[in-house]
Amino acid sequence: INAEYMGLLFAAMPRNAAVPAKPAAAKAKATAKVAKAGTPIKHKRKIRTSVTFRRPNTLKLDRSPMYARKSVLKPNKMDQYRILRVPLTTEPAMKKIEDTNTLVFLVDLAATKGQIKNAVQGMYRIKTAKINTLIRPDGKKKAYVKLTSDFDALDIANKIGIL
Repeated sequence: INAEYMGLLFAAMPRNAAVPAKPAAAKAKATAKVAKAGTPIKHKRKIRTSVTFRRPNTLKLDRSPMYARKSVLKPNKMDQYRILRVPLTTEPAMKKIEDTNTLVFLVDLAATKGQIKNAVQGMYRIKTAKINTLIRPDGKKKAYVKLTSDFDALDIANKIGIL
């Protein structure tokens, strides 16, 4: 429909002629349709409180490779014989055995307290209360293995061959 046609159409209509009204039922139906569909919601923009943009954390899936990159896995080199090097037989170590129910070992520098505990339990079948470690000035690691009250350090030292 072009503008000339619209102008002619309105010119032909009488001035006081009423625009034909929709029937009430059709008007109600149109209103119900609009109400049911709802009006489009305008989402508010997120207010940024910082000038720096932090990338959001996205889903990180575990890797599931098609084939193993290594054909044979390396064996664990930190076994109990590498962790516990030697028991110490110095005078202060002997005093610890007698007084505080504690054995003293030189251990691998990379060994953790948990590994030392498991190695002592595996080799000597004893339970430990706690383990203290220190690195000596000569670079070797020393572990103080305190035994539970169920075990006697003197008996274990005799079994090992310290005394």
